[in-house]
Amino acid sequence: MLDIVYLKVLRKINAQLNNINVNWAITGSLGFALQGVAIEPNDIDIQTDKRGAYEIERYFSEFVTKRVTFSSTERIRSHLGELMINGIKVEIMGDIQKRNKDGSWENPVSLEHHKRVVEVEGMKVPVLSLEYEYQAYLKLGRTDKAKILRKWLYDEHETSDGISPNSG
Repeated sequence: MLDIVYLKVLRKINAQLNNINVNWAITGSLGFALQGVAIEPNDIDIQTDKRGAYEIERYFSEFVTKRVTFSSTERIRSHLGELMINGIKVEIMGDIQKRNKDGSWENPVSLEHHKRVVEVEGMKVPVLSLEYEYQAYLKLGRTDKAKILRKWLYDEHETSDGISPNSG
């Protein structure tokens, strides 16, 4: 069961973003929780494209704590910003790119290929698929989250054809 404060903030985000032309999805721990993974979210992460990151910042300008700017680390880069809504940190990430093993950068993530819609409390909320999230966390070296997703995806659930994905 999701904390009521998260639901209120999610409702505000969902209502606003579904009324503007922005390609977006909830990612990270809230995205996991919305898809049934038993995890307590500690913030809300919104993944979008570059244009979407700046549009979201504009539509939620009263809540901005860090303006959207291009940000890069050794493993990941994006147009990153932060909001604070009802005491909940909301990260905005646009055009996320992860570094390949050869040092080059992958193309920005295509949300349309990984987006799913879940229904929660009467809302239709776009999230990134857990399969995509698992691969992304592995690539980023975030093994703690990857293990949680692997367990949920492969140890506790079977595919729709009744075959466990790790059976060979």
